Amino acid sequence: MSILEVNHVKKVYKTRMGGDEVTALRDMHFTVEPGEFVAIMGESGSGKTTLLNILACLDQPTAGTVKIEGKDYSSLKDNERAIFRRENLGFIFQDFNLLDNFSIEDNIKLPLVLAGEEYKQMDEKVYAIARQLGIEELLKKYPYEVSGGQKQRTAVARALITNPHILFADEPTGALDSRASTNLLRQLRQINQNGQTILMVTHSNVTASYADRVMFIKDGEVFHQIYRGEMTRNEMLDKICDSVTVLMRGGEDGEL
Repeated sequence: MSILEVNHVKKVYKTRMGGDEVTALRDMHFTVEPGEFVAIMGESGSGKTTLLNILACLDQPTAGTVKIEGKDYSSLKDNERAIFRRENLGFIFQDFNLLDNFSIEDNIKLPLVLAGEEYKQMDEKVYAIARQLGIEELLKKYPYEVSGGQKQRTAVARALITNPHILFADEPTGALDSRASTNLLRQLRQINQNGQTILMVTHSNVTASYADRVMFIKDGEVFHQIYRGEMTRNEMLDKICDSVTVLMRGGEDGEL
C-alpha cells in the first residue's frame, strides 16, 4: 500500500473581499511509496508550497482527498489533526524554527514532551539521534551558539525523534552555505536509505538531485516526473537541469 495517496486534490482561495477566486492547485494526483525520497520542484506560484501544507495536514483541500497510510484525515477536527501530525509526521523548515531559549537537547526533546513520554525514554532517544547526526557534543548549547548547519541538523533530529511515517522538508538547505548543504543532503540520503520516507520541496536543482524521484509542478498540476533508477547523482542533476529549462520555456508535456 502507498504511504501517501493524493487523489485529484484541488485548492481554491478567495480574495479578502470574497469576490475573486485563485486556484492554487487544479488537479494533483500521485502516490508516494514507503521509503521513497521525493523532491517537488516548481516556479514561484506553481502551487508547491500549498501542496506541502495540505500534505502536512496544515491546510485542507477544496476538493479531492489525501490519505496517509490509508487514512483520510480531512474529516478530522482541528485538535485531532494536530495529534495526527505529531504522531505521524516530521517537519524540517528552511529557517530551522528552533527556540532560542531552549538548549539543543530541549529543542530536540520538545515533540516527546508534547507527546507525554517519560524522561528516561526521552533522554535515550535524544542521545541516539544526536549521535547519528553528529551533534551529541552540542546538546547543552543554545541555537545562537551553533552554526547554521548545526541548527539544521538539530531540526532534523527534532523531526526524526518521533519516528515519523513521512518526513516533510521545506527548502531544507535554503539558509545554508554550500558545504553545510552538502553535509545535510548526504545525511538525508543516508536517513532515507535506512527506510525513512522523505518528501522535500526545493527550488535547487542540486538539492533535488539527491532524491529518488523529482516531481515538477506547474499551474497547480504535476507537469513532469524524473525517476532516478540507475542514474548517478550527476546524471540525475543533468536530467533535472534539462527539465527545468523546458519548464521555464513553457514547454508542453510532449516536449520533455
